[in-house]
Amino acid sequence: MRLFVGIPLPDKLSAEIAHLCARLRRANDGLRWTAPESWHITLQFLGNATESQFESVMKQLAGVRSQAVPIRLGNLGVFERAGVFLVKAEVSPELVALERKVVEATSHCGFIPENRPYQPHITLARAKADARRQLAGLKAGAQSAPHLPPFTADEFLLYESHLGPGGSKYEVRGRYGLAS
Repeated sequence: MRLFVGIPLPDKLSAEIAHLCARLRRANDGLRWTAPESWHITLQFLGNATESQFESVMKQLAGVRSQAVPIRLGNLGVFERAGVFLVKAEVSPELVALERKVVEATSHCGFIPENRPYQPHITLARAKADARRQLAGLKAGAQSAPHLPPFTADEFLLYESHLGPGGSKYEVRGRYGLAS
């Protein structure tokens, strides 16, 4: 099973982002747009896990304690090398503290943290290799994007990712509350 830990988006925010994507999307744009039900802010990608690792992760994440986390979304952007169009999330001290607690908890289950800086975001679309030039146009066209409202994350989730021909489908495997 493929696992990751993330923060879900409130329904109202997802609806606003869906409206924004509908404005930016073009027929035959060469992009694979993600579904609103898959939108989240990743805290840690774990990757493939055994059943015993899964059980250990569930237990370790239950021990993570944190206040609710204010989330401010920033500009639309692109990870060019990965071919990803996204909404950036502000790297706040509260969000980084939660990410570090999650990484510490999962390290007890045999997962190795990434060695690159944490870049919280919401993936909106992925470009096929021959359509990456489309990302620059999207980014330019998105400069007039509306300001997305902040929200407070009062939980984080453990997801299982099921890969398929139409993209990944995510199943919630655990919910962990944050104190308000």
